[in-house]
Amino acid sequence: MASSGNSDFLSATPATNAPLTLVELSKGLKRQAGLLGFAEARITPAVEPGQYSDFLDWLNQGYAGEMSYLESRKEAYQHPSFVLEGVRTILVLALPYSPQDSRSETKSPSTGRIARYAVGSIDYHDWIHDRLKRLGRWLEQQYSLTAESQSQPLAWRGIVDTAPLLEREFAQLSGMGWIGKNTLLLNRSLGSYFFLACLLTNLDLSCDTAEAQDHCGSCRACLDECPTNAFVKPHVMDASRCISYLTIEQRGMPPFELRQAIGDWLYGCDICQEVCPWNRKAPSLVEPAFQPAPRFTELSVREILLMTQEQFRSHFRQTPFWRAKRRGVIRNAAIVAANLRALDCVEPLKCLLQDDDDLIRAASVWSLTQMNLPEIETILEPLWQNEPSEMVRAELQHFRNTRPRNA
Repeated sequence: MASSGNSDFLSATPATNAPLTLVELSKGLKRQAGLLGFAEARITPAVEPGQYSDFLDWLNQGYAGEMSYLESRKEAYQHPSFVLEGVRTILVLALPYSPQDSRSETKSPSTGRIARYAVGSIDYHDWIHDRLKRLGRWLEQQYSLTAESQSQPLAWRGIVDTAPLLEREFAQLSGMGWIGKNTLLLNRSLGSYFFLACLLTNLDLSCDTAEAQDHCGSCRACLDECPTNAFVKPHVMDASRCISYLTIEQRGMPPFELRQAIGDWLYGCDICQEVCPWNRKAPSLVEPAFQPAPRFTELSVREILLMTQEQFRSHFRQTPFWRAKRRGVIRNAAIVAANLRALDCVEPLKCLLQDDDDLIRAASVWSLTQMNLPEIETILEPLWQNEPSEMVRAELQHFRNTRPRNA
């Protein structure tokens, strides 16, 4: 088996003869997916997604923010054949994660909130990758028992949210659910607290019938409760205003006007899911690897601010937090500390004014200026004299421009 990277897997095998039919193979493949831990498995044709033009318009509006990788390969989203040449069908898989609030068992007032998908004991990519490889190998073995294997070699590829594929659209096409007003896939029994994965193949597997129904009705809870007003309209999000984007994808400081709206969200955001009525039915019994792990539920903002690179690596390596890196997570912690007025974070923040990373210094400046400290001018004076970074100097200047004249 050849690998295309950490997130995707490729395979092509020779064939042998046997009496299994593709209909039986399709049913068996979905059963095997269930045995591997996936809650739902449905098959859909590999066609151009109907929402591709909407995706292009979304990019043209600038709603992707700094996620330039979407623009750079936008043509590849037009058809699944850009992901797997000769693809005919796609197996769409759903894997639930815990709907439990990551802070439900902690009493610390300065503990930031973490999106539910990110608090498990393992990075979901690793768990799903392993299951996709097992599923692909099972497919190889079983396909060798079909008559078609004599004339058509099998090719497959498993992906987990990194390849250029509009997974939610294909999940909707398969009948797994509908895309809600918050742009997430909703399922009548699972809600939206689940990961999506896909296994693409060049086989003509038996496809499921889709229900083209939207069950959101007149509900606007997700739109109305978003603190940063990230939804332009139902089904359209300006990702550059989304708290998940601001705390994970954005590499610099969030816009001044959105920082307080981030609130206590340390990594990601679940608000538009928390208020969704369909998540009242979200299953509580999920794979143990995705239950909230103590290293997240008991982690205070102050502890994060004190982390060295080595400590960050030890704590967050092989978790979703690794994507934001130490600089991004400490930036988030500094913003949350300010929003919580966590005075126990003042001393760590003062130390971070000397950090080698300019983003960390910039976030520390802003955080300290929000704490109403009478000695703030004295604290910042050395930076005015010696700070080389334009990013940090912009934070200093903003403080000076917005500070009350009698302060």
